[in-house]
Formats: sequence, C-alpha cells, structure tokens
Amino acid sequence: MSSEQKATNITWHEGNITRMDRERLNGHRGAVVWFTGLSGSGKSTIARALEEALFERGIRAYVLDGDNIRHGLNKNLGFSPEDRQENIRRIGEVAKLFADAGLIAITAFISPYRADRDQARAINGEDFIEVYVDCALDVCESRDPKGLYQKARAGLIPEFTGISAPYEPPLNPELVIDSAALSVDESVRSVISLLESRGIIPARS
Repeated sequence: MSSEQKATNITWHEGNITRMDRERLNGHRGAVVWFTGLSGSGKSTIARALEEALFERGIRAYVLDGDNIRHGLNKNLGFSPEDRQENIRRIGEVAKLFADAGLIAITAFISPYRADRDQARAINGEDFIEVYVDCALDVCESRDPKGLYQKARAGLIPEFTGISAPYEPPLNPELVIDSAALSVDESVRSVISLLESRGIIPARS
C-alpha cells in the first residue's frame, strides 16, 4: 500500500503556540514510547500500567493500543504485510502529533516488521523510544489471553504473527523488557527510569 503524497496545493501551517510552549506548560517533554512484541507478551498490560504511573505523577500520556485503533482509525486494514505496513505508518504519524502536542504517546502494537518500525522511527526522529517486550513464543502461547494462538494453531486465523507470519525482533531497541522474568511494576519502573535519564520527564527527588 503506497503512502505517497496524493494531495496537491496544500501548505503546512505553523501555529502560534509552539511545541516548546506546550512542553513548558506540561512540565515534561513529548515523546513516543513504542512497545513491540508478540501477542501475549504483555505490551498492552505494561503500556496501561505505564500510563497510570505517569498519570499519578502528573505526566500527560495516552496509550494508542493496536486493537483499539483497529476499531476506528484503521478499521479498513487487515493483517496482510501491506496492511500491517500502513497500520504502523498511520500510528507513527498519529504518535508524532501527540508528541508535538507535548504528550507522551505510548503505543502497544505487535508491529512485527523491522522496516515498518524503522519507518515509524524515521517519522518521529529522536522522540522515538523502541521498547521490545521480549517473551518466548511458548510463554506467550501459554498465556493466550484472547485465545488467538489456539485459533491460529487450528488454522482459523491466517497470517498470525509467530505462527503463520513472521516476527522480526528489534536489533537495537532503546530498552528490552523480559516480561517472563520481570513483573509489570518492574517493567514500568524500567521505562520510567529511561524517560528520566533522557530528561523527558523530571526525576523524582
């Protein structure tokens, strides 16, 4: 699916309020925390817990969850490689807007292809923080919170990542979380520590 510019005679309009203004008001910088990993690895669980922990600290953050986005913005996309590519491209662009608004966009998407994640990184530049939720397939399959692996093994779900479609682990993520070894709280703390060390959110005294 092509993402080339089709509209013509359009001009980017700068606002009177800058990103720096919004970040100063918020008391923290905008960023994109991109969780990637197999279905059942814990991406959404950690993302939601991170959002809650940041909220409790007065940090403005919002989770863009894979399933939720497919109910609206991306409801016209399936799970073919082409549709997955467009799914991730759109989320990369939406996350960029969130970061420009001075918010921390937290995304929870399988996003199985390196090239698609690299495109999301290119869209967001230095705002992009890739977090690989590393969890062995057999562990994810034993959890199977939505019963998807069972259906995939039965041939009821085509192009299911890890079973009938590939997952390409990140080569150089900013953070790796071993969700089989770490608790949700420990995982959240590791992300928060990274955000603090990068000066995106203020460190607690």
